[in-house]
Amino acid sequence: MKRSREKAASELFAALYPRLAGWCRRLVDDDETAHEIASEAFTRLWARWTAVAEPRGFLYVTAANLVRDHWRKLERERSAVRRATTEAAVRPPPEQADPSVRLLVQALPERLRVPILLHYYADMPVREVSVLTGRKEGTVKADLHAARELLRAHLRRSLDHTL
Repeated sequence: MKRSREKAASELFAALYPRLAGWCRRLVDDDETAHEIASEAFTRLWARWTAVAEPRGFLYVTAANLVRDHWRKLERERSAVRRATTEAAVRPPPEQADPSVRLLVQALPERLRVPILLHYYADMPVREVSVLTGRKEGTVKADLHAARELLRAHLRRSLDHTL
């Protein structure tokens, strides 16, 4: 039993790790961090191996949460640097809006962010996102639409400020 469990885990790792790490790489823009996140997702899966019905979904949702934590940490660091820079400067220059889609996706509420990450960044069909998130397909479609509208509005505002 233990042998077959290890073999199944090894085969799953070989099949999914490269794509999961690549997906994380696109989200965090750093190879080392992407591999750490993908490895941590597998570690968490391994700890719950017998209780997880959908390993692929578990890995992607776990990785999405770890990416979100990474983004939050980066934002805290950026805020600290901005505060320190602002305090040191006599008159800080006005901040330009950053229309980076990744930053805008990061700012979405989790209810909208997770379907966007799974559907657009992990190339999962709506049906699979529905299964992984435990939401009806219509709800996932509505969430994707709402997220796209929010992103569109934010991008439009950002572009209007830069013109």
